[in-house]
Amino acid sequence: MKCVGIRVSSSDELTPPLPNLVTPVTEVPKWRALLANQLTVLLVILVVLMVLLGNHNSRFFTSSEMSFLLADFSGLVLVAVAETFVIISGGIDLSVGSVMAVSGVLAARAMQPLINSHTNEAVVLLLGTAVALGVGMLAGAINATLIVGFNVVPFVATLAMWYGGQGLALVWTGGQPYGLNPGAQTWSAATIPGVPFMSWLSLIVIGITIVLGLVLRKARYGRYTFAIGSNNFAARAAGISVQRYVGSFYVLSGALAGLTGMFFDIRLGSGAPTTGQTTTLIAIAAVVIGGTSLFGGSGTYLGTVLGAAILIVVQDGAIFVNVSANWVPVVVASVVAVASIIQSGRLRLRRRS
Repeated sequence: MKCVGIRVSSSDELTPPLPNLVTPVTEVPKWRALLANQLTVLLVILVVLMVLLGNHNSRFFTSSEMSFLLADFSGLVLVAVAETFVIISGGIDLSVGSVMAVSGVLAARAMQPLINSHTNEAVVLLLGTAVALGVGMLAGAINATLIVGFNVVPFVATLAMWYGGQGLALVWTGGQPYGLNPGAQTWSAATIPGVPFMSWLSLIVIGITIVLGLVLRKARYGRYTFAIGSNNFAARAAGISVQRYVGSFYVLSGALAGLTGMFFDIRLGSGAPTTGQTTTLIAIAAVVIGGTSLFGGSGTYLGTVLGAAILIVVQDGAIFVNVSANWVPVVVASVVAVASIIQSGRLRLRRRS
């Protein structure tokens, strides 16, 4: 009987070669990594703007001009940070400008009797600050009640507060600045010691802003802000009291708007019903430029601060180089558009990398 031999192939012959599933890691160019960093781009833009303005006129870097820039920045940054909390949580607050006006007007009305009776200036300003803070918190609480209690869309609720607040400020003042506060004017012109009082006040505002930034980045309150904006339903499932926190965001926004209204009272020496007419949109623009998503869930405190600084430098710088005041809003709008384009390009670079 003849045996038939069977040849067994080696494993190499039976198994086809496997494809290389390991993707080689390519090093991202440093310039692309820098452009993908939002804060780096904003810082470069701010530095370039200031250098250009300084080269155009060396007086731009004088202490008086820097003090003026710092005061304008302080009049925007608190409201912008307030908007950051609200927008990261998935909402929006259109009422901050009118809350500034109402708070400033009512604070001026509260201070006037004490001014007439020659009460100590520090007591007058402390009373005005308390009134402005209280009015701002009340306005924020009304927004929160409409949004949380009655399920009104934030855009509609805060838009109603915006128009209502503007109307009340005009009605209570007849369309004219209310009261003349010599005490506030004295303080704003004083130096302590050798440093203008408004600069000290601006440093206090910046200090409050830094604390809020730490809360947003490090505290549970800040983490819940991001969680609610990222996924409202998941936040509820995780045991977060979403309604309570959402309401607190609007109360916080109103409180910071009220403090900003008092800041302008001290700076101007009276309560003006037109205070904050453009602040709302500029604050939202600063938040967007800073990289916060209008859909909620992402954003940075430092980005908002840099966005506010860029807008103030552009706004004041345009006036400084003798651009007509009528063209300043156009210049600011152009900067917002360019910054948005840069942000969009940055996101594309990040996806590719």
